[in-house]
Amino acid sequence: MAAAAAAATACRRAVSSYKLLGPPPEFFRVAAARTATPTVGDNADAPPDKYKHLVDATFYTPPPDTTTPPPPDTTTSPPAKTRTENNSPTFSSSGDPCLDFFFHVVPDTPSSSVASRLAAAWAAEPLTALRLACNLRGVRGTGKSDREGFYAAALWIHGHHPSTLALNARAVAQFGYLKDLPEILHRIIHGGVPTTGPRRLTASSSSHVSDSDIDQWSEVDSDDDDESQAKESDADGDGTKAEEDGGAAAGEEEEEKKRKAEEEEGGGGGERAAQVFADLLADDMKKLADGKLNDLSLAAKWCPSIDCSYDRSTLLCEAIAGRLFPKGSSPELPMDLKDRYYAYRVRELLRKQALTPLRAALKLPEVFISNRDWVNVVYTRVASVAMQNYRELFLEHDAERFGKYLEDVKAGKAKIAAGALLPHQIIASIDDEGVADLQWERMLSDMRELGKLGNCMAICDVSGSMHGEPMDVSVALGLLISELSDEPWRHRLITFSRRPELHLIRGETLMEKTDFIRRMQWNLNTDFQAVFDKLFGVAVEGKLPPEKMVRKLFVFSDMEFDQASSKPWETDYEAITRKFTEAGYGEAIPEIVFWNLRDSKSLPVTAGEKGVALVSGFSKNLVKLFLDNGGIVSPRVIMEKAISGPEYQELLLYD
Repeated sequence: MAAAAAAATACRRAVSSYKLLGPPPEFFRVAAARTATPTVGDNADAPPDKYKHLVDATFYTPPPDTTTPPPPDTTTSPPAKTRTENNSPTFSSSGDPCLDFFFHVVPDTPSSSVASRLAAAWAAEPLTALRLACNLRGVRGTGKSDREGFYAAALWIHGHHPSTLALNARAVAQFGYLKDLPEILHRIIHGGVPTTGPRRLTASSSSHVSDSDIDQWSEVDSDDDDESQAKESDADGDGTKAEEDGGAAAGEEEEEKKRKAEEEEGGGGGERAAQVFADLLADDMKKLADGKLNDLSLAAKWCPSIDCSYDRSTLLCEAIAGRLFPKGSSPELPMDLKDRYYAYRVRELLRKQALTPLRAALKLPEVFISNRDWVNVVYTRVASVAMQNYRELFLEHDAERFGKYLEDVKAGKAKIAAGALLPHQIIASIDDEGVADLQWERMLSDMRELGKLGNCMAICDVSGSMHGEPMDVSVALGLLISELSDEPWRHRLITFSRRPELHLIRGETLMEKTDFIRRMQWNLNTDFQAVFDKLFGVAVEGKLPPEKMVRKLFVFSDMEFDQASSKPWETDYEAITRKFTEAGYGEAIPEIVFWNLRDSKSLPVTAGEKGVALVSGFSKNLVKLFLDNGGIVSPRVIMEKAISGPEYQELLLYD
């Protein structure tokens, strides 16, 4: 046993030491000679020199640097085949409308396509379709963090199943943020048009917040400023004069009727959204009174501020306040108070008694930033997207404290948030201060706590059709997989091209690693079979045992593969399966995760294919589906696993 362990260690360290890695041709013979004594040198576990020589001769030498599913329905016809944009055979559908939705909807999918695919999925399996729609929004668990795709799906559900959307409001908000409720309501009322206003934090924001942005927040979110609130209250006395002046304004009643009509456009969604906020705020107000600050929800953070764009377009603040402070609940709200006076007073109570004290208790960075109270910002409570957007302000206005916080994070004395950021967003925000590196390490740490990938490798497509954000995502997710994989495949990557190359990623910092990947020899085409021919050659020439083969390949691509098969209408994966089987490696065909990154119409396999998964999107969350996985059963099983969490069980159909 000791000799076997020593041999295994020798193989692992040997592979790790090579500049360019792949399973070596003599690996099988070395593994068989388990009683052999490792060569002694600088490293006692290092292999003989000829071992490295053979590996270098076999693999890529870089040129000089010159620059649980239902049983298959056998009564139906198989899905029709078509051609990719590069003329390779492919399928036009998986044969499962729900799986088609799960695989094809990505962040650049047009709203009309989201709606049509959701309609097809809903016609087949309504509850599964509802869960898949919410999976688009999921920023936690196994969700895709595709906000715009989710909003498009929500609008379709409202148009065809309004009760289902309204009555699931509380459950739907769990997948993203409570702020999704007013945004959806706004889009329902205004024909799908997103809200506008001062630039706020978004996970897709690529630029940093400036001082001028803060000025705009202060104008809109006046409830964050306690001093200005007190002055306004004193100036108005009991509010009666302001109420009377407001009530006397020309056309006020007509305007009120118009706004009420807009609220009714929400089809009940406004009432349900208001009730969700009111229930949470009431509970938080009680917790605040009891001193249970650690138990507070984020309802106060995401509740619309008085007179903000959401409030003006949806009347949510009035609806929420009315549920928290009904007539007769206090002396200042008598039962006979006229509605227009009641609306004014109850909104003020929402601001003074709920939002302001709860936001202060939450120590939200936005509260301190809007007041320019930099010394009281609690950096450990700054969310991941907020850190990405605010860091330049922190460096400008609180450099010493912020620098000390970053040093504490590096030393393991403090933590930095990274949960809501997508891998390519972290890479896009690389800076000299190392914030991106710290967030990347936090993301890796969180993922490693959940499990391991085993013998996995990523194949990154950077062909011409992947130009722009999909290419950035391909590089980022490829790096992520390489860092999460076990030895001997850790930090390894294989490229798409007519002559695919195996690489060991070099670099210490995130910038160095990403620069290395971007400098790799990309030929800007996508010969999918050439990649597997490379691995197939390794297996045959090296006589590798199955347990030493790459067990799972993540293919980050738009699925528009080149024409590579000599047999008519034979898909790429069918050709790969045939080659491995004919050579006696039918049991060692790597499991494949086809990860779609662009709005395209190609499907490499069908729903019933074994050992294959079909996933899509820009989020690292779906990687969790494959951690410590005993094996991929089929695309349908992986899809069902993605929507099997407890939050999905709360979703119900009502119409």
